[in-house]
Amino acid sequence: MREADKTDLAIPDFALVVLIGSTGSGKSTFAAKHFLPTEVISSDYCRALVSDDETNQDVSADAFDLVREIAARRLKHRKLTVIDATNVRAADRKAWVELARKWHALPIAIVIDPGVDVCIARNALRPDRDFGPGVPKRMAMEIRKGLGGLQREGFRQVWKLTSEDSIEAAVVTRQPLWTDKRDDHGPFDIIGDVHGCADELQTLLRKLGYEIAWSEDRGDRRVTVTSPEGRKVVFVGDLVDRGPNSPDALRIAMSMVAAGTAYCVQGNHERKLGRWLEGRKVTIAHGLQETIDQLEGQDRGLREGLPTFLDSLRSHVWLDDGRLAVAHAGLKEEMIGRGSGAVREFALYGETTGEIDEFGLPVRADWAAAYRGKTAVIYGHTPVVSAEWVNNTLCIDTGCVFGGKLTALRWPERELVEVSAEKTWFEPMRPLGGSSLGKSAQADADGVLDYQDVSGRRWIETELKGKVVIAEENASAALEVMSRFALAPQWLTYLPPTMSPSETSTVDGWLERPEEAFAHFRERGVAQVVCEEKHMGSRAVIALCRDASVARERFGVAGEESGAIWTRTGRSFFNVPAMTEGLLARLRARVDETGLWDELATDWLLLDAEIMPWSAKAGSLIESQYAPVATSSAEGFRTAREALARAMGRNLDVSALNARFEDRAKRADRYATAWAPYVWPVSGIDDLKVAPFHLLASEGRVWFDQDHVWHMTLADRLAEGEGVVTRTQWRVVDLADEAACAEAVGWWETLTASGGEGMVVKPRDFVSRGKKGLIQPALKVRGGEYLRIIYGPEYDAPDNLVRLRERGLGGKRNLALREFALGHEALKRFVAREPLRRVHECVFAVLALESEPIDPRL
Repeated sequence: MREADKTDLAIPDFALVVLIGSTGSGKSTFAAKHFLPTEVISSDYCRALVSDDETNQDVSADAFDLVREIAARRLKHRKLTVIDATNVRAADRKAWVELARKWHALPIAIVIDPGVDVCIARNALRPDRDFGPGVPKRMAMEIRKGLGGLQREGFRQVWKLTSEDSIEAAVVTRQPLWTDKRDDHGPFDIIGDVHGCADELQTLLRKLGYEIAWSEDRGDRRVTVTSPEGRKVVFVGDLVDRGPNSPDALRIAMSMVAAGTAYCVQGNHERKLGRWLEGRKVTIAHGLQETIDQLEGQDRGLREGLPTFLDSLRSHVWLDDGRLAVAHAGLKEEMIGRGSGAVREFALYGETTGEIDEFGLPVRADWAAAYRGKTAVIYGHTPVVSAEWVNNTLCIDTGCVFGGKLTALRWPERELVEVSAEKTWFEPMRPLGGSSLGKSAQADADGVLDYQDVSGRRWIETELKGKVVIAEENASAALEVMSRFALAPQWLTYLPPTMSPSETSTVDGWLERPEEAFAHFRERGVAQVVCEEKHMGSRAVIALCRDASVARERFGVAGEESGAIWTRTGRSFFNVPAMTEGLLARLRARVDETGLWDELATDWLLLDAEIMPWSAKAGSLIESQYAPVATSSAEGFRTAREALARAMGRNLDVSALNARFEDRAKRADRYATAWAPYVWPVSGIDDLKVAPFHLLASEGRVWFDQDHVWHMTLADRLAEGEGVVTRTQWRVVDLADEAACAEAVGWWETLTASGGEGMVVKPRDFVSRGKKGLIQPALKVRGGEYLRIIYGPEYDAPDNLVRLRERGLGGKRNLALREFALGHEALKRFVAREPLRRVHECVFAVLALESEPIDPRL
């Protein structure tokens, strides 16, 4: 009697399902019944896409290329995929097994075989199947010939439905892969390689808040571990070998796993121990003999339960909505939550280069340096001196058995908890790994930046403004600047945003005035603004470290630099390194005197500032652009005046023309002196002035949550006394107080009349939101003579002002908001010690946006 078909088809929720059946077997009907339309890739449908005829066998090669391409794209994104084709020959099926292996998906075969007569009858009813009974007969024969070898071909599951009744009764259910525990949100305590250090394990568990009780039951040694607040332990494997007490380490892990309070992934030492217990031939090395000796004479409970426990261990565990993965030796992004032999081997051993080091051990490839995944990968296997995050990965094997520490990571807190080894239980064959040259492990991994991380069209998620889109052509322009002119990329943690001017003034003779800036913020619900003197200098970002060792550890730079100063485009502010270090030393002395290092609990500061004079950076600009205009204007108007004087000498009526040229000449004269207050000789640091106005970030903190009064008060402290730091005049203005607004306008008029550039008006809160979202972080209100430099000598002539008042500010305003959000995001990522590529994604984007076609005079 033939065994009945199983009709409850429990398949993995991520797999490549290959339907096998002759023409007329009902594969497409079965697929439509049990799978989503998007999950099914039909060879007939792809023939139609290629040729408008799904029966056109002449395009089969192209159609199957399309099937493979679509399937590969779905598997890449971890989507269940169903191949709806006849797949009757082993040669046809081989390609699908290989594709599944490439993307670490389980290949599943479902054979649909209602019988040859049924297939022939169905085809006879279809006008597009006029090839007679020979084709389905041949196909059925091929299927039955290869039926017994499907598992040998590589299919992990084989389901056979060999009658119309079983096909009709079939129910397809989906089950998560054994590694998929995404619905478990913990919280978790992930513990590194124990290697038989049972006492240290118990000390660490108690430090984490777990209670441990030992007992005897009919000669069996038992342990009960009680978890605090519903927490779970995740062991990264290698519980055994080398250490003094592998049996108790196993008892603790086995007890907790059985109680549902722990997960344990397979380590290479567990795999080897399991094979030894099975009687397989293994090399007794790397501490296995110690475990074998310790297991002798152990109680029956441990000896009987151990093989089952070891056999149950999986390659990795995927947790917390996919945010966390734990594997013994690590895992590449494309392997997480998937199943294949390659996944298991990588999770056990990591990746090697094929070389052998001077200790006779394999050289391991640094897979973590190339990791780009959003899932945090926690692993062990390769002992390090201390656990450090690298590209959202963390090795927590800190060599307890070698005299180091046993380390746990608390998740989601990301807090490390450690206990020291009681002694060196096993001498390591090579020194424990770690970062080099005093830099962090992340800095080592950031030594080479990849163009692929910033190229092309990008969507960058920001906290302040959601997704910011960067066009591909803008990214290319930014690459040119960054690669040719920027200073060491490790410093570039922030670029300042552009700033929009206020709305155009309606007051006769003026283009910009404070009243419009006040009205702008008042209309958006801002109650108070801070007005700050706008120094006519050059914008600079200053990274100030306590010393060079802090610069190396925190910023990952090499050498003896103790900080950096850069422009809005990422260029070094000074061409001479000694000038940079000299100015940093002066600033460091001021920070020392104010006690800010201790007050802010930091060894580094990131400051936003203006450095004066303007000529320190713009000297060549003045000489090559502005001064020639002034000189040629003076000469041109001199020549015009002489010509007009000769005309008047001949009694010609040129008085109106003469008056016009006199007016133009006066404006040109004012242009020639407009930049004089901003220019003085610079021969050294004594000739410089620095006006800080924002503390952007320090260790563990982005200071955008403090209002501008706090920032300016801090700047005032740095400017106390004589020195390189100069004070910025500022005041708070209540926008509901007309007198206060009028007084601020008068202050601005006095500033600009005496040669000042103008002022910057900011909402008191560093980040302000209105009904329509993020509000402009600042508006600049520039004085008339400074605008003469920007727009030209005759910008304020009545006819020109009419034209300039039509300038559009929408593009500039939108650009300012996007760059502000990106700058904040870059700082947030840097402070959180995210990889430099993640910080640079935002910094690079600010530079890219600067290539947008916005009038540079705004």
